[in-house]
Amino acid sequence: MLGWRTRIGVLVPPGNPTVEPEFYRMVPAGVSIHFARLDSAASASAPGAPAGMEDRTRAYVESLPGPAGTLAAVNPAVVVLAFTAASYANGFKGEQTLSDRIASLTGTRALTAAQAILAALHHLRVKKLALGTPYPESISALGRAYWEAAGFEIVGYRRLAGVENIYDESEERAYRLAREADAPDADAVLLSGTGLPTIGVLEVLERDLGKPVVSSNQASLWRALRLAGVRESISGFGRLLSSM
Repeated sequence: MLGWRTRIGVLVPPGNPTVEPEFYRMVPAGVSIHFARLDSAASASAPGAPAGMEDRTRAYVESLPGPAGTLAAVNPAVVVLAFTAASYANGFKGEQTLSDRIASLTGTRALTAAQAILAALHHLRVKKLALGTPYPESISALGRAYWEAAGFEIVGYRRLAGVENIYDESEERAYRLAREADAPDADAVLLSGTGLPTIGVLEVLERDLGKPVVSSNQASLWRALRLAGVRESISGFGRLLSSM
């Protein structure tokens, strides 16, 4: 039987090609990952057909009932909303309401990527944070405000320049973003965005920077595994997963 240790469900933005392969690379034996995509028609059919990323993000979140319901059919132990920007648009104060909604729709435990990151940063005892984002300025500003509201001091910050489509970005660009966002007094670097390829450069970044580097997909899998009762050290993807 697939998922003989546990099954994890993941809700993914419609155009995101990064989450599945990154989760599959990191997941330990006996754990199966199951995906459902948010409704790409939601933003197109929303009143006014919003063109901005912030509006599209909120429209995708409104499409949750359909994909959450189909994902529930595989009986996952935990469901993750792998959509960090949704939490930024929703705001820190509304985060628990968002994850509670997903839990109600799926009938199981649920968390957002941002909640997973928060748990990871607390686990690593981070207080001063360097933040790198691949988003437009509006979402990046909301992201910075989110982590400040969560209680972190943002001592380093950089937005990836020249992004036409986050899904066309590379691990090399993610590496450079982390280096540019870092600050000497940062306890850790956060590479935000489930669409940004990161997991292949986390180890080399940690060696080069001498501190933990956390990414959205890495933290999401780490937290989902812990909530599902799977505690196994996973090497090759940063110290967070090696410290289960």
